Amino acid sequence: MAKNSSNNLNTSNRDATYTLGRTSHETTRLIEQSRIYGESTKRLCKRAGIIDGMRVLEIGSGAGDVALMLAERVGPTGQVVGVDINTEILDTARQRATDAGLQNVEFIAGDARDLGFSDKFDAVVGRFVLMYMANPSEAFAKLIAHLKPGGIAAFQEPEYTLYPAFLHPDTPLMNQLITWILDVFKHSGAHLNMGIGLYQTFVNAGLPPPTMHLESPIGAAKTWAGYRYMATIFQSLLPLLEKYDLATAEQVGVDTLAARIRQEVIASKRPFFLPLHVTAYSTLPV
Repeated sequence: MAKNSSNNLNTSNRDATYTLGRTSHETTRLIEQSRIYGESTKRLCKRAGIIDGMRVLEIGSGAGDVALMLAERVGPTGQVVGVDINTEILDTARQRATDAGLQNVEFIAGDARDLGFSDKFDAVVGRFVLMYMANPSEAFAKLIAHLKPGGIAAFQEPEYTLYPAFLHPDTPLMNQLITWILDVFKHSGAHLNMGIGLYQTFVNAGLPPPTMHLESPIGAAKTWAGYRYMATIFQSLLPLLEKYDLATAEQVGVDTLAARIRQEVIASKRPFFLPLHVTAYSTLPV
């Protein structure tokens, strides 16, 4: 059971604006996101050694995709506790757990940095969460304090600093989308280098150097789901793109964006890259 902690973050350190918003559309986008990035998250958890019977803390649960995957992985003798600051989206996560018949997962609304638990966990897992925190190293240290000795830390974070490598004269639309993504995240205060920064974050927290992998969803098939997913990203980004005067709804053209990306891929014969990400895992010293 969770309880409040008096060890709050310094309020002068403000977290980044959650760039993709907290609308009902964002809930749908998160589910789509898991279809794109879910396999790499599964690989991370398998490589990290998360197995049957473990008790796992999952950070930034959103619509529940990672927590539900973990609940299946640890089996009925294990337990998953998912935490998210967005109370409303957890209603969706709980309903999805019920629909899936999973009884070994629960969701708690709150800031994981400010929660305490009566029992330690075998693993703590997070996907795309540290990049929004004001001080990722400080936050990470608080999160792994919930681990047992020998417990597993497994995190997955975007690495936006490498994204410009895919700019090319033959793909003006892709170039513009990448530029808009980088600009909106810079304005929001998010950490663009959180993926590669996981190494320093783990080591600064006293963990052994993590095992890391760099991955990117990439596709060129006419039916690839990545085109549609990029359109959902921009539907979520649009309010901040307009707030920061980076682009208008007319310039983005969300309704036709997936089709236009597909057309450019076919014409240029260059595959489309979604944002890159890094997975990292290590174990707490015994």
